[in-house]
Amino acid sequence: MTGTPPGNPPLRVGLVGYGLAGSVFHAPLIAATEGLALDTVVTSNPERQQQARAEFPEVRLAATPDELFDRAGELDLVVVASPNKTHVPLATRALEAGLPVVVDKPVAGTAAEARALAALAEERGLLLSVFQNRRWDNDFLTLRELLAEDALGEVWRFESRFERWRPKPKGGWRESGDPAEIGGLLYDLGSHVVDQALVLFGPVTQVYAESVVRRAGAEADDDTFLALTHAKGVRSHLYVSSTAAQLGPRFRVLGSKAGYVKHGLDPQEAALREGKRPGPGWGEEAESLWGRVGSGESPLTGGGQVTATVAGDYPAYYAAVAKALREGGPNPVTALEAAAALDVLEAARRSARDGAVVSL
Repeated sequence: MTGTPPGNPPLRVGLVGYGLAGSVFHAPLIAATEGLALDTVVTSNPERQQQARAEFPEVRLAATPDELFDRAGELDLVVVASPNKTHVPLATRALEAGLPVVVDKPVAGTAAEARALAALAEERGLLLSVFQNRRWDNDFLTLRELLAEDALGEVWRFESRFERWRPKPKGGWRESGDPAEIGGLLYDLGSHVVDQALVLFGPVTQVYAESVVRRAGAEADDDTFLALTHAKGVRSHLYVSSTAAQLGPRFRVLGSKAGYVKHGLDPQEAALREGKRPGPGWGEEAESLWGRVGSGESPLTGGGQVTATVAGDYPAYYAAVAKALREGGPNPVTALEAAAALDVLEAARRSARDGAVVSL
């Protein structure tokens, strides 16, 4: 992690939103990052205010973003972890107030909005970063190492699944059918699996998607499949679902030399939900969950070589943000990268609607 230079106080962070994203992911990771200090939490919900004060006794509370921006001069970074529809207006206000900003995914509802935000940040000379934390998942980091070592040869197909079994809708804006809410799995979990595919295999030329609402009472897509054709020839098959009664492998990657199959989700989200915080052994998983690399036989019947999973490292994201602000280091996830993923998501929405392949 990036330490605070001698004589320099930590960068003061204002966090807008204390729901799932704010309380489970952002606040603990900010507080665990050397060089950053969680200064203010914005939430109008009394229970969430009480929760924030209990978890971070020294934090200041604000009921509205207006209260936060009224004292913008007392902050060094704003993190937007509020509902999706507020991402663009709040990020715009932060940048116009002269503050660097981190925005949870999806950064915007459209690629055009993401690129406009990127242009504003560049014009103001400010950092605009997107919280694509699953670039630091254990399986993703492991796969990147395998590709760098050419352990699989030329990759032909990348299968990625983010599946859950939630037969009853939970409600809330994430499952709303109102387009203004930017809800549904395509833009939620889809933002992760598409971003990972682009980082691994580069730009996409064609998109095909199937997106449906399966559950009674649900309004937004809860079972979605995307087929991407990358410019370099790799085919990515991406599944996001709340209706998977039997979960498939998280990754199944097929190459000219070998394949890699990995089951189970990265343990960091579960650990954060349980109140655990980054420290020794963070992001490590049990050997029983390690994937296998091999060819010619199913890993479920002993095929392939057990391959140690690299420890997941969500703290690396905010460490990189701190380094970017302190030392001019690289932005860990740019808005233009997020815009490229939104190009794919928008094409997927059109494809699912029209039943056609969309070219990019």
